[in-house]
Amino acid sequence: MTLAPEGRTEIDIDGGGCSCCAIDTTTDASALAETAVDASLVEATFGVAGMTCGSCVAHVTQELSAIDGVDGVEVELVNGGVSGVTVRSSAPVSDAAIAAAVEEAGYRVAER
Repeated sequence: MTLAPEGRTEIDIDGGGCSCCAIDTTTDASALAETAVDASLVEATFGVAGMTCGSCVAHVTQELSAIDGVDGVEVELVNGGVSGVTVRSSAPVSDAAIAAAVEEAGYRVAER
């Protein structure tokens, strides 16, 4: 085991899969991602590499939702590929803030 940022425990799983599947998360990704689409919100869509399951989605959603001004996050999971992520916010969010949040969750921003 290795210790990840903010005390998250990451476990290397033999035979593939993602290490976050071994982490017990109480965050419901669908609850975090649900938001009414408001025409006044700014929308940014980008790719995130390496997500393989709902727990991965929950981690990325939680980190992006913590950015000041973010009102909603939607993830189109592509198991093991580049997943589409849309962030809705009241004002534009910097690419650096998005990349930092995705990296904090244990993944990386990638081209779609």
